[in-house]
Amino acid sequence: MYRFTITLSVFVLASALSLTACSQPTNPLKPSAPMGSAQQTNPSSSVPTAKTGGFNKTITLQGISFHVTSANQGSLNMLRIVPKGLKGDNQPIEKEVEGTVTGAEVADLNADGSPEIYVYVTSAGSGSHGSLVAYSANNRKSLSDIYLPSLQGDAKASKGYMGHDEFRVVESSLVRRFPVYGDKDTNAKPTGGTRQIQYKIKAGEAGWVLKPQRVDNF
Repeated sequence: MYRFTITLSVFVLASALSLTACSQPTNPLKPSAPMGSAQQTNPSSSVPTAKTGGFNKTITLQGISFHVTSANQGSLNMLRIVPKGLKGDNQPIEKEVEGTVTGAEVADLNADGSPEIYVYVTSAGSGSHGSLVAYSANNRKSLSDIYLPSLQGDAKASKGYMGHDEFRVVESSLVRRFPVYGDKDTNAKPTGGTRQIQYKIKAGEAGWVLKPQRVDNF
């Protein structure tokens, strides 16, 4: 009789503990992490997701390629050009540019068997002034700068200029086009037509120079 009383008491105590555990409420809004996953405890230390809208292009000519990238975020950006296939120096080139990269082309304008890379940049703001970053592959070994003279140095070519440039490779020339403004024109309404400047690449004292060969108005 004594043994039966102890056994019954143990059974009653165990049943009570079991009922207490089962009655604890659960929180469906905070599920536990899956097996093998890490819970994020500090959001500021997490790796940011990649942002879209940047410039990313690979172009190839004569067995030499150029990978051109820019984040295109804000008024200042880092332009990165990674060459591949040069016999000498294939180190990346990084250059801060004012504006966003809007285009890139590869060409051999001087027909010397070594390509050039032309990167087009457009500034922020209503003027959208265009600029150029360009390099030539010297004897297919390394890159050297190609210099574009300032438009303001030519009074005739720059008359009526207020930005909105466009650059393009056309056959063996680099062509620059922009609207021409009258003295009383607003930035949104040019009335002077379009001016086109045609450049040829020439050897200079410290690299290559794009020299204007022809100016046309339409």
